[in-house]
Amino acid sequence: MTTGASRPLGQPRTVWVVVVLTLVTLGIYGIYWIYKSFAELKRYRGRGVGGLAGVLLAFVIVSAFLLPAYVGRMYREEGRDPPISGWSGLWNFVPYIGGIIWQVKAQSTLNRFWESTPGASSG
Repeated sequence: MTTGASRPLGQPRTVWVVVVLTLVTLGIYGIYWIYKSFAELKRYRGRGVGGLAGVLLAFVIVSAFLLPAYVGRMYREEGRDPPISGWSGLWNFVPYIGGIIWQVKAQSTLNRFWESTPGASSG
């Protein structure tokens, strides 16, 4: 298995910008965000579904559970306690605000990982 130092990190994104762009574009940026998040996770972890499959799975709500599950697994694979799990997908069932809470939790957890992984190449 490769170490974190030899794997490309994903791009940290400002959480409020992700949420505002998703709202302003009526979800189009959210689809792009899902694509990029899955693609970065697959590139870093070397396994799992990629960007296109992640977007397609979003249309049947599977991505809502799969994205935070992958983030949690990434933490676990690096020997860290996972701050998020697939159960976070349940936020999407809370009317109006649930999807925003889910997106904030997922992106902020990704940001913490990308920013705290020492020596990994940016990419």
